[in-house]
Amino acid sequence: MAMHTLTDEDLQRSPEQLLVGARRGESTLLTDGGTPLMLGVSLAVNTDTRAGLTDLAAALYDAEQISLGRAAEIAGLAYVDMVDEMGRREIATIRLKPGELERELAAFRP
Repeated sequence: MAMHTLTDEDLQRSPEQLLVGARRGESTLLTDGGTPLMLGVSLAVNTDTRAGLTDLAAALYDAEQISLGRAAEIAGLAYVDMVDEMGRREIATIRLKPGELERELAAFRP
């Protein structure tokens, strides 16, 4: 299932984009000033809703807007299955801040 992002400006200029995408089976992430505001999941005939929810959850997690646990809840998957899904999408599930890896490795050095 395809997913696209609309900004609040896009929606103001061309509100029909949301409806046109939904009719095509596309899910939409609506942002306001770069912050996710709304998830739109198409319920059009022949649309795989679970795939759409997984797409949206993965996008929000990748943008660091939600936790991995919350992404799993949105997608309707078990936590471990969401980790596998993120791996298939090449989205890192272990995210270290600068310097964290060095501190972790230093703890194991004599």
